[in-house]
This record gives sequence, C-alpha cells and structure tokens, in this order.
Amino acid sequence: MNTDVDTIVAIATAPGRGGVGVVRVSGRSLQAIVSGVLGEAAAARLQPRRALYTAFLDADGQAIDEGLALLFPAPHSYTGETVLELHGHGGPVVLRVLLARCIAVGTAVGARLAEPGEFTRRAFLNDRLDLAQAEAVADLIDAGTAAAARGAVRSLQGEFSRAAHALAASLTELRALTEATLDFPEEEIDFLRAADAGARLDRAIAALQALRQRARQGALLRNGLQVALVGEPNVGKSSLLNALAGEDVAIVTEHAGTTRDRLERTIEIDGVAFTLIDTAGLRETHDPVERIGIERARAAAASADIVVELVDDAAARGVATTPGCLPDAAGAGHRLRVHNKIDISGAPAGLRDGVVYLSAARGDGIAVLRTQLLAASGWLGETGGEGVFLARERHLQALDRAASNLDNARSHAAAGAARLELFAEELRLAAAALGDITGTVSSDDLLGQIFGRFCIGK
Repeated sequence: MNTDVDTIVAIATAPGRGGVGVVRVSGRSLQAIVSGVLGEAAAARLQPRRALYTAFLDADGQAIDEGLALLFPAPHSYTGETVLELHGHGGPVVLRVLLARCIAVGTAVGARLAEPGEFTRRAFLNDRLDLAQAEAVADLIDAGTAAAARGAVRSLQGEFSRAAHALAASLTELRALTEATLDFPEEEIDFLRAADAGARLDRAIAALQALRQRARQGALLRNGLQVALVGEPNVGKSSLLNALAGEDVAIVTEHAGTTRDRLERTIEIDGVAFTLIDTAGLRETHDPVERIGIERARAAAASADIVVELVDDAAARGVATTPGCLPDAAGAGHRLRVHNKIDISGAPAGLRDGVVYLSAARGDGIAVLRTQLLAASGWLGETGGEGVFLARERHLQALDRAASNLDNARSHAAAGAARLELFAEELRLAAAALGDITGTVSSDDLLGQIFGRFCIGK
C-alpha cells in the first residue's frame, strides 16, 4: 500500500522527446539515492540549491547520462521534504532508465513511482500550499489563455486563500463574541447592539459578495463560455463562425440547410475563451436528418452561456425572426440579437438599441460583436481582469453555501437575543464553508479527486 511517507520518484517533464528531461525525487532521506546515482565523490560535492554538473551512474558505475543535479533539503522545497532533481537529456529511453535507477537504489527507503499529483499533495500535507493553491498549480499548467495563466498565478500566490481566510476570521471573531454572551447570560446587555453585530455582519456579507464575484470571473476564465449561434437557414451563422474564428471552419453555400450538426470552434477574446457552436438552421422540415440537427440546435441554445440570434437584415430590416422559431428563453443564457448581411441591406455597422449590425462576409461590425460577447460574459477585458483569480466549481459551491448561511444569520440577528444560538451556528457554518476552499478541513476522498487529475511528476 502506498503511503505519504514513501520516497516518490517520477519524470517531471512532459512525455516525448525534448532537449531537457527532469527526474524528480522526494522523501525524508535521499542519501542512498544521491550516492547511488551520482557516486560517492559527486555526492560529497553536492550542495543545497546549487547545480552540480555530473554523470548519472548505473549499477556498474557506467554513465546513464550527464547533466545537472539539484538538492533541496527539507523543509525548504516544493514538497516540504528533501527533493532531488536530475536534469538530463530529454530522450524517453534515457529518462526511463534514470527513473528505474533511482527507484532501484532507493529500495531501502521505500522508493516507488509517484502517483498523479503526489508531489503537490505532499506540498499540501506538509503545509507548503493550501488546497486552493495546490489546485492553482494544475490550473496554471492547464491554462489555455494568458489571462487564465495570470489568474492561476494569483491563486497560487495565495490571493484567493487570503481573502477566504480573512473573511472566515471576521466571522469567527463575531461568533466568539456571540458565544461569550451566551456563556454569561446574567450580563444585562444588548449584545447585538453593543458588539455592532449588524454592521459587522453587513460588512462580511458585502465582502463575501465581492469574493463570489471575483470567483465567478475566475471560473469564467478557467472554463470559458459556450456561445450558440442560432437562427433560420441562410442567415449567415456559418459565415459568422468563420469570421469570428478567422478561418474557414464551416462550409458556406447559398443552399439552405447546409449545416445539419453542431460545429464547434474555440476562440479567445481579451484572454477569455469562447466556444462558438454553429447550429442547424431553425425551420419546419420533414427531412428526418435535418430535424435531428434542429433538435440539437435547440439543445445547444438551451445549455449555452450566450445565445447569438442571427437575423438576415437584408431580408427583414428590423423585423424579428419568425415567432416560435428560436428556442424559448427558459434555461438559456444571455441573448444577443445580431443582424447580418448589412453589406446587402446597406445598414451601417455598429450597435443600435441593443442590436449588433454586421456583415460576416465583409467583416464589418465583427469587432463590435466581440465587445458585446465580452460584455455579455460579465468580463471587462484585460484591465478588468486584474485581481481575478481562477476558481473551480467546488469553490463557487462553498461560497454559495457561505452566502446562504450569512443570509440566515441576518434573519436570526433581526429576531434579537432570542436567536443568538442560531446566529452563532450560522456564522460557524459559513466559516466552515470558507475553510473548505483552502482545505482547513478536507476528506481523503476530496484529496483523491483533486490530485488524481494532476499529471505524474507534479
């Protein structure tokens, strides 16, 4: 059975060939591995946090490879344990041989292959990172845009955790004052007024709301948004997809019903990822294949974060799409009305009365639509993203639970001294929900789910 005290070894660089490859080792005592792989003479010259150029040796003392050895003694390392890094050439075979050699010479100290995310799990267990910071490591590796990477770095540096800790601390302090009053009921004081509990609670609720907003923006950066392009046949959905993507992704013809299934392409606007979904034209049809495509179009619109409704401006200046053709608004996200083909109708490009006028064929007005997509997402662009940190669904759920608890606490506070115990309990639950974000209290199942998604070697 693998334990958290085993010495763990893994290739820390991505699979495949590369100029440099790294084998990472972490454990409580690595002297046997250092001496076995580097040799006694080189091991004696190895100094903490200073690179040593040396050969990496096999069991017969022959060189497997040569490169740099770096030693990070505990607790000043990524994992909080002693860490050895061997930087050699990035060939898959030589790295596997070096990996096997490290495990072989470390048998006496229980050396084994690391599990996915186990180095970062050790960092969490050894208080080098809290849980939100540990998750930010994976988010930084997986970041698909520059803005997402910056958000992950903010979380990794503890910005999200500090905000959650500060809010939890303020709730704990208010709860302590409340419970002190409950412990001394003979004191003839109005606690809620004397402790300014109402104002303190209002400030906590406002701080939580601001934290939730930043977290939602961070989740947006991490996950991106689904944008469904819907409308009747031949209004230019595929042309608009091509214009936004900057390449010919979808087939465009003058024949109605060309698109029969959903076609997706992800684009980036000011660091935010949008997945554009081109759908079948919405109309009444007896064609069974086209009917399936239309049902999928309706499903895409119902689940999308943003629905872009296209109208042929050349065919109907200012006239809405056929009633009942577009999906019901229920269950759908934000909606944007777009009038296409202004190159034929002669209408000027731009935003008027909440409607975007553009020509997908000519490119006029595409920049306006991009701006409206950002506005619909709630994102304010590059400058508005400053200070946003990445967040996950479990973080949002924890913040929602805390918000619900504080709403309950406000109701109990309004009832006065008779509900002080319930007031204190809601404060405790809110602080506990915030603690879930940083892993103040966490189960092994939760840790397994989180770190199991990491790559091996991290």
